[in-house]
Amino acid sequence: MSRPISFSRQRGITLLVGMIMLVLITLMVTTAFMLSNTNLKSVNNMQARNEAIAAANVAIEQVLSSPFTDAPAAESIDVDIDNDGDTDYMVDIAPPVCIRASRDMSAPPSSITLPVLSVASTWNTLWDIEATVNDLRSGAKVTVRSGTRVLLDEAQKQLVCP
Repeated sequence: MSRPISFSRQRGITLLVGMIMLVLITLMVTTAFMLSNTNLKSVNNMQARNEAIAAANVAIEQVLSSPFTDAPAAESIDVDIDNDGDTDYMVDIAPPVCIRASRDMSAPPSSITLPVLSVASTWNTLWDIEATVNDLRSGAKVTVRSGTRVLLDEAQKQLVCP
């Protein structure tokens, strides 16, 4: 004959299975939390990098709006990205470098507006401007390079673009 199954043994097994399920669910929740934390850090890093690129572009635009071809020099520019009155980024601008100069008889418009020059003495010059941002708060380090074309007369070309 068959013996009746004891209820006390069944309760012990149920408790054991319940504890295993509780541990598995806890592991799944912990893994999900750590994964979301990693994703949040990645998004913050991308945001800091994009802000640093924007700061470098603002500084390059500021250099381009100045007469940088008169005396190319390195400079540091404070950039306030969020317009709250506090400097958010320090951008180091390397001295602008004249890469190439060519005489162009047609003298198309340049990237920068200069006084009207006679066509015979006009030089198309190509300049490289490099901006580097080191943000100590976020650890972002970005280098942005930009090129621009400027029309110079003969005397200006001899001074800054050999």
